[in-house]
Amino acid sequence: MADTATTASAAAAASAASASTDAPPFQLGKPRFQQTSFYGRFRHFLDIIDPRTLFVTERRLREAVQLLEDYKHGTLRPGVTNEQLWSAQKIKQAILHPDTNEKIFMPFRMSGYIPFGTPIVVGLLLPNQTLASTIFWQWLNQSHNACVNYANRNATKPSPASKFIQGYLGAVISAVSIAVGLNVLVQKANKFTPATRLLVQRFVPFPAVGRLSCRRVPGYSSLCKASCAWQPLAWPCHWRSAFSHRCQRLKPPSW
Repeated sequence: MADTATTASAAAAASAASASTDAPPFQLGKPRFQQTSFYGRFRHFLDIIDPRTLFVTERRLREAVQLLEDYKHGTLRPGVTNEQLWSAQKIKQAILHPDTNEKIFMPFRMSGYIPFGTPIVVGLLLPNQTLASTIFWQWLNQSHNACVNYANRNATKPSPASKFIQGYLGAVISAVSIAVGLNVLVQKANKFTPATRLLVQRFVPFPAVGRLSCRRVPGYSSLCKASCAWQPLAWPCHWRSAFSHRCQRLKPPSW
């Protein structure tokens, strides 16, 4: 029975390959682009953060899921192309959690990280911030990151809520402390001209956010920290695969 299903899947893949020459042969649960080169990893991450998947309708999502199920069970209808299969997998991975198979809240999807995260970045870089505004934007940034991490967590191994709370509080306190502390130091730097002081203050959010990117928050076992996820130059990370959800940190090739 297993051999029959395998043969049917192979036949479906061959049919799709013959019908589409622009897209590579479809592989269920695998990245569309080769991960052995920088360009392939770059295109892979562009695929992951593609905000167009935010506008996929419920009907289109059901069709994508059904298409992948048909491919998996060897019942794919004739004429389905590789491009259609890759598109279906992209839609499913962007919207549904790989463990629970439930829809991820839109602002916390990786495809929503840019449209929903950009206003926060703008807020972090606003000039002439008060103490209250500095604390607010750092708190909002870390809260958004924590929600993204939690929404994309490894749900097959539940972690105690205390670990998430501990990681979240640690991230918020560290970010706020660094940002406020640096602002105070800049204000007290008498050797700086007003123009230099303003310029240095513009860069204060970067060490505050960057320091937290180097810190592994407890409990986030399936999703690498944002620093890993947004650095295709460094790590060809395969988190957020609908069929292989555990983070696989691979040593980058020498290029």
